[in-house]
Amino acid sequence: MTVTGKRIIVTGGSRGISAAAIAAFTEAGAQVAVLGISEEPGRRLAEKVSAEGPGTATYYRADVSDVAGTRQTLDLAVRALGGLDALVNVAGVEMHAPAESLSEEDWDHVFAVNTKGTFFTTQAALPHLKEHGGCVINFASDVALVPYPNGAHYSAAKGAVHSLTRTLAAEWGGHGIRVNAVNPMMWTDGYENYRARMSPDELAAHDAQQVHVIPLGGKLGDPSGDLAPVLKFLVSDDARFITGQIISVNGGAVQVR
Repeated sequence: MTVTGKRIIVTGGSRGISAAAIAAFTEAGAQVAVLGISEEPGRRLAEKVSAEGPGTATYYRADVSDVAGTRQTLDLAVRALGGLDALVNVAGVEMHAPAESLSEEDWDHVFAVNTKGTFFTTQAALPHLKEHGGCVINFASDVALVPYPNGAHYSAAKGAVHSLTRTLAAEWGGHGIRVNAVNPMMWTDGYENYRARMSPDELAAHDAQQVHVIPLGGKLGDPSGDLAPVLKFLVSDDARFITGQIISVNGGAVQVR
């Protein structure tokens, strides 16, 4: 499952799942370009993981909803890496509102980052990946597979990522490019903030529900211990015959059908 020497771009910046992925890749000896909008945390993370080695990371400021700007930044990062072996599209945004009160602005923003950003960043990577093959990992969500009250725009955007993943896998397989998606259910900073907004009774009810919903462990997974190994596998040559798949890393909470 080696990724030593792989040249990888990770979008989404410096926190949560992105940070865990970047750390895992560099610990395994990969060369990573970090694309995100939070400049100071992104630079700090890149410096930290590079100091720990053996791989390296370099931060580039990019907003994936800015298609032209992201394309320019991605090209710059690929030149610095000396090529590209994998693109990991972690960048995303989640907002909550009842469907009847969703504004056009909220809908467009969620799609601009989660769907448009994922597609056009991947399209920008295509010329580089076509040189010798490689892989794309898109980040979707299990909420695209089940009802998600108060998140119609988010679930729809992630459902589009599922469809996009399968279509690009079919179109680009002839170039030796694998395209897969992961649906993570991970314990992140954002989830900590969500928990902090609950009352003690709400939190107790929530945790009891998690025990019932998630067969393995009864709570959300750890980005470093549970998700990062899956990402390393998908980037590695050991996954050379896997493409067009939606892979849920969720402790069994939702099954892909």
